[in-house]
Amino acid sequence: MDLSIIIVSYNSKEFIKKCLNSLLALKPNLAIEIIVIDNASQDGSIDLIRKDFPEIKLISNAGNIGYAKACNQGIKKAEGRYFFILNPDTKLSGGSL
Repeated sequence: MDLSIIIVSYNSKEFIKKCLNSLLALKPNLAIEIIVIDNASQDGSIDLIRKDFPEIKLISNAGNIGYAKACNQGIKKAEGRYFFILNPDTKLSGGSL
């Protein structure tokens, strides 16, 4: 695995959908994994990721543990040589990775 993309989400359903779609559309020449850590969202984010993005590794926290702790949680699960921590309101375009 070349790159682990780690995204912490909290009640960002519309943003995370656009972010994940942009990532999956890139088709980089790298082996990547995408890990989303959800901090107890109540807006349907978790259901959206499970339904529309089954290839995404999802960590669903029972409570909001905070951004830094959630990032570390994702890093512990990551298998990539490099880590890319991304906010859910980010949309990437071709050649970004």
